[in-house]
Parts: sequence; structure tokens; C-alpha cells
Amino acid sequence: MRGNAGKTVGPADRVAHVRVLFTFAGGNGHFRPLLPIARALADAGHTIAFTGEPLMVPIVEAAGFAAFPSGPNLGGDGARRPLLPVDRDREDADLRDGFVRRTAPRRAKDVIALCEDWEPDLLVCDEADHGAMIAAERLGLPHATVLVIAAGVLIRPELVDDALNEVRADHGLPPQRNLEMAYRHLVLSPFPSSLRDPRFPLPPTARPFHSPLPGRGPAPDWHAEGRPTVYFTLGTIFNTESGDLFARALAGLRDVDAACVVTVGNLIDPAEFGPQPGHIHLTRYLPQDDVLPYCDAVLTHGGSGSLLGAIAHGLPMVLLPMGADQPHNGDRVTELGLGTVLDVADATPQDIRDAVSAVLRETSYREAAGRLRDEVIAYPPPEKIVPLLEGLLR
Repeated sequence: MRGNAGKTVGPADRVAHVRVLFTFAGGNGHFRPLLPIARALADAGHTIAFTGEPLMVPIVEAAGFAAFPSGPNLGGDGARRPLLPVDRDREDADLRDGFVRRTAPRRAKDVIALCEDWEPDLLVCDEADHGAMIAAERLGLPHATVLVIAAGVLIRPELVDDALNEVRADHGLPPQRNLEMAYRHLVLSPFPSSLRDPRFPLPPTARPFHSPLPGRGPAPDWHAEGRPTVYFTLGTIFNTESGDLFARALAGLRDVDAACVVTVGNLIDPAEFGPQPGHIHLTRYLPQDDVLPYCDAVLTHGGSGSLLGAIAHGLPMVLLPMGADQPHNGDRVTELGLGTVLDVADATPQDIRDAVSAVLRETSYREAAGRLRDEVIAYPPPEKIVPLLEGLLR
């Protein structure tokens, strides 16, 4: 075993070449925030691998990294499901009982076995991957945590500490409080600090970073100079759990004076929604980085990844939160004046039309989004984080 669990390696050797295992306990929303740091470490000459749920292995490999399966699949089977009203207690239970009590033990076991074989010097974990952090502690490896929950509310001490200590006890580890394990070494945040709920401030170990945005590519065929553009997405998990929401939103967007780019996901056939007017471009998938540079507003479920993309481009937003951290993100969007939030179960096409038209028309939303964009842009780029990670090994 490398690192603190085995032979001693000097600081010079550590910095010269480090084996870093990135771990995540969910889908794209947990994987994508890790990518900028992984690429910066790879560019610095270090060896990188990822481990996450089996369904994500091809996606990680397509991004150019070695990937190993670990833990259960959490992304569901892709079956279409009816839309459920927002229930924050249900989402709390899903996190506590799903991510911690059921998933963390399996991920701890698999990550320990992988570490014994691949021999990393350092783990970089998404903040929901408690099992991987337990594995790091068991093996005496330092770890860093990357935040993936924008508002910082869903993973909170009073919700997860007791369940987490049950898992820790099974591994012979002492109890800990206030997410001490997750925040012990180094916490990396891609989100603007002002977006985080002030009731749950960042720990002293937190360091923000910002990934420079790619420039505009060739203008896509749906882009029209002089006309605003709206991007509508429900992400890659909740899109199949949205009932009639796509149909309602498309009906509302028919009457919005803007080009509308709508992605429904690879598991949904756009043809099922019938012919669309010329200003609506409906497709399965487009990379967010290719769409957002041409946009003036977003209509989304309010997932942390979608929220970060909109903020990075200074875009006002309309949110239709369904679950997970989305309702908490919606609270902060409302409080900071970044856009409006609609009730996902009751919103009519007219409600959606009026909300999207308002964020396009009223400048206060764009000004508020611009302030958060400027906050993020001022953060250091990922390559400035590399020495901090190397420093964990001294």
C-alpha cells in the first residue's frame, strides 16, 4: 500500500508523481464537478483514475480517464415514472437511508478493495461519497472533498451524522459529528460562496475554484442573432421521473418570444411530443457547454450542475424543482433574486410562459446572476488547486 498506510515516501516524490483516485456516489451531477480538478492533476503529470457506480464507467472513460466500478447503481433503470409532488422529508430520507445507510457500506467495501489493488496516494471524493471517505480513513490515506450540493443544505449534520456513525462503527471507527470526516483535510467548492445557505457555512478547510469556460464554437443552427435564447433541461436523472412536465413546458414555450433549445435526455424520444414550432429546437442531448454561451435564460429542474452552469454564464433562471437538492437550490435562487421558482405539480403552461418571459424581460434577474458569475470568475483556476492537493501528502 502506498502513502500513509504503508511505506514512507518523501515530499519530493509525492509532488513529482502522485496516484489520485477520484470517487463519486451518484450520476453526472456527482461526477462532473470532479473533472476540472482531475484534468489539472493529469496535466501536472499525476496518474488519475475514477471509481463510481457501474453505469457511469462508460461516461468516465469517454471523458478520457480510467474508471473502475464500485458500489450499487443509483441512477435508476431509466423507466418513465409519474411526477411526484415535492416532499422534502422524502428527499431527506432518501439521502440518509439511501446514500448513507445502504450505499456507503457497499462503497466503503469496494473502494477499500480497489485501493489495495490500485494503490492510490490520495482520494478526492464527492461530498456525498461517505463510503469512500471511510475507506480513506481505514487505510490511512488523506482525502479531499469536492462539493456537489450547491446550497449546502441537503447533506447537513443533523440529517446524516447518526446514520454515518452507524457505518463508521461497522468499520471500527469512532463516532464523529458535524461532518468532520468530510471536511477534515481539504474541501474544494466550484460554487459561489454567496449561493450557499448561510445556516451551513463553508468549513475553514474550504477553498473555491473556477473552471475557465470554453469559448463559443461555431454558431449552432438554432441560434438567431438579435433574438433571445432559452435553454430547457430536466437533467439526466429526473427527466424520466417528470410525468407530463415536458409536455406542459413545451406548451408554455410555444408562446415565448425566444429561440428555445430543449433537451429531453437519451432515454426519451423527442418524437413523442409531436411537431414543434420553428422557434423550438427539440433534441435528446446537447453538451451544456455548447448551449449556454448562446443563451439568455434557462428553464431547469434546479439541479446543482444546471445551476452552476447558469451562474457561470450569468443567466437568469426559472426553476421547476422536483427532488434531491433542487428545492433548497430554489430557495437560494429566490432569496438572491436570480430568477423564479414554480411548483412543479401545479405549474400550467401559462405559468411557465409568463415566468420565462419575465426573466427575459426584467433586468434585475440578469444583474443578480451577473454578480454571482463575477464572484465565481474571481476564484482561482483548477491548476492553482494542484499544489494544495499535493500538500496533503507532505
